[in-house]
Amino acid sequence: MIGLGALVALGACATPTPPVDVTRFHLGQPIERGTIFVEPPPGGDPASLEFGTYAAAVSAQLRGIGYVPTGEIGGALYVAVVDVQRGVRPGAPGRSPVTVGVGGGTGGFGGGIGGGVSFGVGGGKGRDVIATELRVQLKRRSDGSVMWEGRARTEARESAPAAQPGLAAGRLAEALFRGFPGESGRTISVQ
Repeated sequence: MIGLGALVALGACATPTPPVDVTRFHLGQPIERGTIFVEPPPGGDPASLEFGTYAAAVSAQLRGIGYVPTGEIGGALYVAVVDVQRGVRPGAPGRSPVTVGVGGGTGGFGGGIGGGVSFGVGGGKGRDVIATELRVQLKRRSDGSVMWEGRARTEARESAPAAQPGLAAGRLAEALFRGFPGESGRTISVQ
């Protein structure tokens, strides 16, 4: 049996993960399954570590919904174009952990006037926020027609585990393909 102290410690270690906003588009017709080749958008580097991380996460999700990822485009029925955009924006300034107060007063024995001033010392620097967006298009290889496309977006403080590419790739891909093909044209928030 786990003691109360251990439960409190586990709760303190749990880092909340930010929601993922997901939007998907399709024609509302059944999408048959088959072999699929995963590639970057035109001009993208298929050998980059970032693409490899996101391509692996997308391939795992595609496999889970019935597609068979293949390493050869020639034998694939479909192509999944995987694009990732990451950006940084300044976060809200942090509060100072230390404040200094100055106060004073006059009078005594039940009467008087008082006042005080407090200001922060240190801190105040904003923490950057990493915004990551994963976009995937599923196309027929034979004619290039798009059957399905979607995008998943999340933001996390730079220091948070959710901002790290490995964790972000898995979360974004899982959210994007949850309930595939999903409702077309509607943005949902996935926890």
